[in-house]
Amino acid sequence: MTSIYNYMERLWRERESNPEFSEIMWERLVKWRREPTVTRVERPTRLDRARRIGYKAKQGYVVARVKTRRGSLNRIRPVAGRRPTKLGVNRITLLKNYRWVAEEKAARRFPNLTVLNSYYVAEDGKYKWHEVILVDPHHPSIMGDPNINWVCNPVHHSRVFRGLTSAGKKSRGLRRKGLGAEKVRPSLLAHGHRAK
Repeated sequence: MTSIYNYMERLWRERESNPEFSEIMWERLVKWRREPTVTRVERPTRLDRARRIGYKAKQGYVVARVKTRRGSLNRIRPVAGRRPTKLGVNRITLLKNYRWVAEEKAARRFPNLTVLNSYYVAEDGKYKWHEVILVDPHHPSIMGDPNINWVCNPVHHSRVFRGLTSAGKKSRGLRRKGLGAEKVRPSLLAHGHRAK
């Protein structure tokens, strides 16, 4: 028997060809652009995806929608001295993925919570939106749940800033093993960023 989450996933996969869904997302983006960078939301936009990566509708879980700007970065051009040969001003590529950046923004906004995971929600020409699932490690319902109380261990404090979330591990190249991944472990810095 097909569950309701399969229908939700199929609806999300076919969102480009569904005019009603596209209109709903268009109206949402009009409202989301005016919101702050990090906004706490009542419930996940993509419930099937949120539940798959660890969300539960119980106390201790928080969902935040984070807005990050798209595209490459730029640096300030030097105003004195000679121009460097390898001068880079425009088209500076960020070495992190923007989902990891969104998780870090949410962690700074809620310093007493621990980032569990995140997922993509929407994008337009200027911004990308992700929803980040955070957990309160000091809440009794989290401490008493054997499936999630591993986040209560102090070793997981600030895990997002150490690249230990799913987005961080992907950006660090830790999804690869064996041939071609020799410069990934123990870290990119240990090999002079030769893996990326």
